[in-house]
Amino acid sequence: MNTSARRALAAFCLGIAIVLWALPSPAGEGMWTFDNPPRKQLKDLYGFEPTQSWLDHLRLASVRVGDGGSGSFVSPNGLLLTNDHVGRGQLQKLSTKDRDLVAQGFYAKTTAEELKCPDLELNVLMSMENVTDRVLAAVTGAMSPREALDARRAVTAAIAKEASEKTGLKADIVTFYNGGEYWLYLYKRYTDVRLVMAPEVQIAFFGGDPDNFTFPRHDLDITFFRAYENGTPANTAQFLKWKTAGARDGDLVFVSGHPGSTNRLQTYAQTEYQRDVAYPARLKSLARSLELLRKYSARGAEQARQAAGSIFGMENGKKASEGEYRGLLDKNLMAKKFMEDKDLRDRVNANAGWNRAYGWAWDTIATVIERQKSMGRQGTFRTLRGRLFQTALQIVQAAEELKKPNGERQAPYQEASLPGTKFRLFSPAPVYPELEELQVADGLSEAVENIGADDPFIHAALNGRTPGEAAHELVTGTGLAAVDVRRQLFDGGEAAVAASSDPMIVLARKLLPYLRESRQWTEKYVTGPSASAGEAIGKARFAVYGKSVNPDATFTLRLSYGTVKGYPMNGTKAPAMTTLYGLYDRSCGFGNKGAWELPKRFVDGVARLNLSTPLDFVCTCDIIGGNSGSPVVDRDGAFVGLIFDGNIESLPGRFMYDEESNRAVAVHPAGIIECLRKLYNAGPLADELEGVTQVQ
Repeated sequence: MNTSARRALAAFCLGIAIVLWALPSPAGEGMWTFDNPPRKQLKDLYGFEPTQSWLDHLRLASVRVGDGGSGSFVSPNGLLLTNDHVGRGQLQKLSTKDRDLVAQGFYAKTTAEELKCPDLELNVLMSMENVTDRVLAAVTGAMSPREALDARRAVTAAIAKEASEKTGLKADIVTFYNGGEYWLYLYKRYTDVRLVMAPEVQIAFFGGDPDNFTFPRHDLDITFFRAYENGTPANTAQFLKWKTAGARDGDLVFVSGHPGSTNRLQTYAQTEYQRDVAYPARLKSLARSLELLRKYSARGAEQARQAAGSIFGMENGKKASEGEYRGLLDKNLMAKKFMEDKDLRDRVNANAGWNRAYGWAWDTIATVIERQKSMGRQGTFRTLRGRLFQTALQIVQAAEELKKPNGERQAPYQEASLPGTKFRLFSPAPVYPELEELQVADGLSEAVENIGADDPFIHAALNGRTPGEAAHELVTGTGLAAVDVRRQLFDGGEAAVAASSDPMIVLARKLLPYLRESRQWTEKYVTGPSASAGEAIGKARFAVYGKSVNPDATFTLRLSYGTVKGYPMNGTKAPAMTTLYGLYDRSCGFGNKGAWELPKRFVDGVARLNLSTPLDFVCTCDIIGGNSGSPVVDRDGAFVGLIFDGNIESLPGRFMYDEESNRAVAVHPAGIIECLRKLYNAGPLADELEGVTQVQ
C-alpha cells in the first residue's frame, strides 16, 4: 500500500477507532493454550474456576485425529468419537468397488468386526514444557536470518530428539506468538486404530454443500473409532463421561480441540497480502481442481466413488475460503486489523528500548511480502500433483536427508518426526491410477499456464512430452503403488534410490535439485527473515500486552468457552437447537431429493423416533477448521456435544472473532443416542457410551 493510500485508510479508521477501542474484547474470543487457561475471564463472567485436575482430565481425554481433525475418548476402552467428515478418508480407504462404506455406513457389533484403518494416527497431549529460553539462546545477534533459521532448526531438533528418546513419546516443538514462545509438546501415539461405526454420508452430511457452514443444521456427523494397544482395546482411563441430556440454551460450555490455523496476530501488510494475492490464487486453483474431479466423477459410478472424498474436501475448502475472503473484503474488518497493528507499532515506536529491539520487524515483513509477490508463483507451481510422485519425492529426499546430522535435516526426516513420516509413507491405502494420471496431467498443464514450459523444473518434468503423455508414462510405469516397493527403496537408502529405474523415482531425482534451489531461496529470503521478524513482533507483543491475547491457532490443543445461544439471522433469529422434527421437515421441503434425501433407514424408521429429540445446536465457542470432531463439555467436564462446523458468519473468524454472530455447530448427544438405539440397532455402542456395559 502506498503512502497516500495508507493515509486515506488511517483517516477512515480514525472515524471508527473510538467505537472499536471503547468496546471490550468479545467475552468468548480465544483459543487458549492449556498452560494459560482463561481463569480470570471465566470467574468474572460465569463464576466458574476450572481446577488443574479438571484441565488435565480434559486434556488427556482430547485427541488429535490424523493430520487435520479432533476427537475425544468417550469410554475407558479406547472408544473415540469424531466427525464422519474427519474419518471419511479412512472410510474411503477401507471401501471397495463392491462395498462403499462412505455411502452405506458401517457398524461393528463386536470388537472382532472392527476394521483396522490403513493409516490413521491418534495423538494425546501428555505434557507441555516451555523451551523458549533454550531456543532463543541458540540465536545470536551476529547471525543472518538464514543462519538464525538453521540455528533454530538444529536446537529444536535436538530438544525433540532428546525428549523422544527419554520418554518414548512423540515430540513436537511448537511455536506461539509468531516465534515469541517455543514449547515442547509430548504426545502418546496410537497407530492401531479401528473403525467401529459410521452413518451413511447422506445423513452425516445432510444438506450437502448447500447447507455446509450454515445453521439451522440437521446432520448426524459422527464416526466412532477405537484405539488399540498390543492387539487389544486401549485402556483410556481419562475419558469423557457421556451426558445424554446434553446442554441447554444458555449453559456455559467448553470446546477442547485442535484448531488448525488463524491469522489474527499477523501484521496489516500480511493481511493485505492474504486479501490481494493468496486468497484469489487459492480460490482459482480450488475451482480448477473441483472441475477436474467432477468431470472424472461423471465417467462412471466407480470413478464417482473414488473422487467423492476429494470433492467433499475441496468443496468444503472452497466454501470456507470464500467466507474468509469475504471477511478480508470487509472494510470494517480491515480497519480493525489496521488499528490493531498500528496500536502495537505505535507503542513500540514510543519506547526507545522497544523501538531499537523490535521496530525493524514491520519493514522486514513488508520486504518479504514483496519478494513473495515476485517469486511466489514459481514456488506454488514447481510441484507435481498426485500421491505417487509425492511418495517418490519423499523416498528420494529421505535418502539425501538421512545422511545429514539430525539438526540439519528437514523436519519430516528428523528423528522425532521420522516414525510418523514412515507410517504415512508405508500406508496400504489404495491408489487409483486413472485418477492419479488425470491429476498429474492437469497439475503440469496448470504449471505451464502459470510459469511457462521453459521454467527449468517444468522443462525437466515434461522432457519434450505433453502433460498428458508425461503423466501417462509416469503413472503406468511406476511400481510405487505397492507398499513393499516403497519400503525396499526407503530401506535401501541412497544406493537403492540411485539404482532405481522406476520413472517416478527417476523424475524425483531429476527434479529434486530444482526443489532444493527453491527451498534454499525461500529459507534465505522469506522463511528466515519472516521467522526473525515474527519472533521480534512476538516479543514486542509480550512487552506491550503480556499474555492477555492468546496465540494464533497452530493445530495444537486449545480450550475455548462460550454459551449455548441462538443468533440473529436473515432478519429473524436462528434457534439454539434443532430437532429430528426439523430434519424431516427440511427433507420434505425438498421432496426428499438431492442433498436432502434421507437414508432408507430414516424413512422406514421415522415412527420409532421421538422427533422432539435435539439433533444439532450452536454455541459461541471460538473455533476454526481443525476443531471438527472436538468435544463440547459442560462445567462438570461431561460430554454434551460434538463440534462439526461453524456457521457462515464465523468464517472471517480466521482474522477476527465476532461474538454476536460467530457460532460453532455441534451434534447433540441425545440425537446420537436416539439414532444409535432406534435406527442403527447399535444398542451395545449406546450402552458403552452411557456406561451401561463393558465392550465385548
